[in-house]
Amino acid sequence: MVRTVQEVLKDAVDRLEKTGAWTPLLDAEVLLCEVLGIDRLYLYIQRGRSLSGEERDSFEALLEKRIQGVPLQYITHRQEFMGLDFYVEEGVLIPRADTEILVEAVLQWVAEEPAFKAYNATLNIVDLGTGSGTITVSLAKYIEKVHVYSVDLSEKALSIGRKNAEQNGVLDKITFLQGDLMQPLMEKGLFGQIDILVSNPPYIPAKDIDGLQVEVAKFEPRMALDGGADGLDFYRRIVAQGDQLLRHGGRIALEVGHDQADSVKNMMANKKNYANIKKYQDLAGIERVVAATVI
Repeated sequence: MVRTVQEVLKDAVDRLEKTGAWTPLLDAEVLLCEVLGIDRLYLYIQRGRSLSGEERDSFEALLEKRIQGVPLQYITHRQEFMGLDFYVEEGVLIPRADTEILVEAVLQWVAEEPAFKAYNATLNIVDLGTGSGTITVSLAKYIEKVHVYSVDLSEKALSIGRKNAEQNGVLDKITFLQGDLMQPLMEKGLFGQIDILVSNPPYIPAKDIDGLQVEVAKFEPRMALDGGADGLDFYRRIVAQGDQLLRHGGRIALEVGHDQADSVKNMMANKKNYANIKKYQDLAGIERVVAATVI
């Protein structure tokens, strides 16, 4: 049976709506664009175009994955972050726009603050938790004189991070290290040599993960989500040891969950080696990043 783009999309949206998908039309359009090899603008122009049997079969296969709850990004293997294109697949956390607040804070420091703006040497930055490499690659891309040490326990995450670094032309500005948080950095003897330490660590309380939307709970890696009983396990470790790696005057910036900013700020305040503790909000007014200076 001959079916047009418009007919196929209408059917797909109806099926996705029954699953409770948040953006059924967008999902259907992105999947069909993937099959046809066109962008969404051309999809609107070609609403009356008939699909071949092969195109319908390919679209049906992708649509069925989405109906089962597979995140759109894992199906298309693409996600945009900070204006850059990233490859993603199952086994690495899908990049979120919230994390751009963390990257933008660092870029602002480097561009505007005297302690970094007048710094002639190459900045040494640590990113704890490579994931798909979004933070690592973005900082390497947008800071001219920088070297990023990117750490992850997952071999797959490091592999995807390297792929994205190469894809965005910054592989030579990054050292990827496998290990548990700061352990590989300390083994390299980088004590007091880091200018900026950033991290978007796992911060979901363990008991809450199974109650998240199916795309997250079933398909995203639990290791990248589970922050322990209260969601704060990784912050305790990073705050406790981060000052050993950072130079005097260096900065630490951590992305936090929607209700965790004050807890992380208090950790830093109690450590005594951190000063100028500041919280950064996203566009919705939610505190997303906690940052401090090492003294």
